[in-house]
Amino acid sequence: MPLFPAFLKVAGRRCLVVGAGPVAEEKIGGLLRAEADVRVVAPHATRRIRDWARAGRIRWAARKFRASDFAGVFLTVAATSSPALHAQIYRQAHRRGVLCNVVDDPDHCDFYYGAVVRRGELQIAISTGGHSPALAQRLRKQIERDFGREYARWLKELGAKRKKLFAKAISPSRRRALLHRLASQVSFDEFLRQRKRK
Repeated sequence: MPLFPAFLKVAGRRCLVVGAGPVAEEKIGGLLRAEADVRVVAPHATRRIRDWARAGRIRWAARKFRASDFAGVFLTVAATSSPALHAQIYRQAHRRGVLCNVVDDPDHCDFYYGAVVRRGELQIAISTGGHSPALAQRLRKQIERDFGREYARWLKELGAKRKKLFAKAISPSRRRALLHRLASQVSFDEFLRQRKRK
């Protein structure tokens, strides 16, 4: 099935994670980075998840999943050790129009987690459509080598320059040409040279 690639804005949106083990912890961490309103349901949790709950970063219900946990939920992640529970969560999510990801079960996923390279605001996501997460991980490592941490600072600089360009009274075609020049390899090489001089 063809996938629609997208980066979702989940800031402030209620996201439900059922399960609170190491795999769920990783998924929760990603949702927190995206500033989601994270609700976790599981009888037991890892130390880190308990710490997030104590700090008020997430809301953790230390009990079994209930259908009512879907109230107001935008998306859900099922990360337990129970295939029967996962199937139940997936069915109920579909009934309510809630996007669902069942970890390690592509047939019960509306979306997949890609292998992601993060360099500040730059995110490069890789998906194999669930066919080979191992390939996605290998490609992520390769891209991490190709796109070093300096891209985070450069992108920040590009954002500031873009804002200034949009404040100027110039034609859209001229602005577009300047933006492409700013994002060119030549511009990046000059950015690196200037950093070395400092």
